[in-house]
Amino acid sequence: MKRNQIVIRKFRNSRGFTLVELMIVVAIVGILAALAIFGVKKYVTNSKSAEARNTLGQISKDASAAWSRDNMPGAVLADGASVTGANALCLSAIPVPTAVPSGAKYQSSTAAGADYNSGDAFTGWTCLKFSMDGPQYYQYNYTSVVGANFAAVAIGDLDGDATAFSTFTRNAVIRNGQVVLSPTLIEVTPDE
Repeated sequence: MKRNQIVIRKFRNSRGFTLVELMIVVAIVGILAALAIFGVKKYVTNSKSAEARNTLGQISKDASAAWSRDNMPGAVLADGASVTGANALCLSAIPVPTAVPSGAKYQSSTAAGADYNSGDAFTGWTCLKFSMDGPQYYQYNYTSVVGANFAAVAIGDLDGDATAFSTFTRNAVIRNGQVVLSPTLIEVTPDE
């Protein structure tokens, strides 16, 4: 008889999980899934906004390099003549693309005079010697005030809702004949 009672007890103890235990497990899995979705979304958004940060850094470096280039005219100077202002900022560029991409990537044109191939030795992207070969999430713009300052701006609509845009700005001024960059980017709604 004792042996029968032991078998029955083992059978009762090994029946499985109760409904409450299963519901707790499902709730925990649901919470973890919600956190994972939020984390992945944040990770993807940060990777997209890294494009803007890196690109503005490159545009700023190219603008500083353009300021340092020798922009003196090619004509021979007369005896005793001088030329002032050998350093010059590139004049403003046309935004690429012309409209802010709405939740999608934009592939710039490689045609002569289009997108990053616009401008000349003193104007726009050609003067900066800047271009992007790959698709981009942001509209990039470069504006300058001759001899005073420049701004590189990236505007994007990562979520594609066309109601708010993420904006990144890098400013610089000319001080004592040198380009002085702002220490950080100005970021307005970077996750938008």
